[in-house]
Amino acid sequence: MIEEVVLLDVKNQPAGTMDKALVHTAQTPLHLAFSCYIHNNRGEILLTRRALSKVAWPGVWTNSVCGHPLPGESLQSAVYRRCQYEIGLSVEKITSLVGEFQYRATDASGIVENEFCPIFAAFSRQTPAPRDTEVMDYQWVKPDDLLSSVRTTPWAFSPWMVLQLGQVTEKKLSLLG
Repeated sequence: MIEEVVLLDVKNQPAGTMDKALVHTAQTPLHLAFSCYIHNNRGEILLTRRALSKVAWPGVWTNSVCGHPLPGESLQSAVYRRCQYEIGLSVEKITSLVGEFQYRATDASGIVENEFCPIFAAFSRQTPAPRDTEVMDYQWVKPDDLLSSVRTTPWAFSPWMVLQLGQVTEKKLSLLG
């Protein structure tokens, strides 16, 4: 089965679809995505380290889950689906943190990410069971430790997470716990 992503026009409106396996190149078209920050009952946020097999930013630490909604799929359904698929977590309390976030970044290999990427939070009581093709490592961290680390070593994290945390205030992150 071919997994498709939703392409967007300059007004961030759907403008077609493309095979996910073909979308991320040196000329990646603007497409719809999402990022999710999962928190637990200890007030910690789940960070994941991208698998080395990932096309873009392999081995880089990032937010809990990133993904693309399928054509016709709601963003919240996509968040739920990808949390289960990537890290084996059922999540609840899916809420929007930032409704309009867009970025374009190029990794060291020349692969471009070009996404309109709303930012979500979700909650889970479970222990992650990462899929090795998606996540090579994970760590639960306190929100203030995460923000401090991103400020002092932004190069160690995905560029979208660094940019997102510039928009998601510490107050919003602290509300996750």
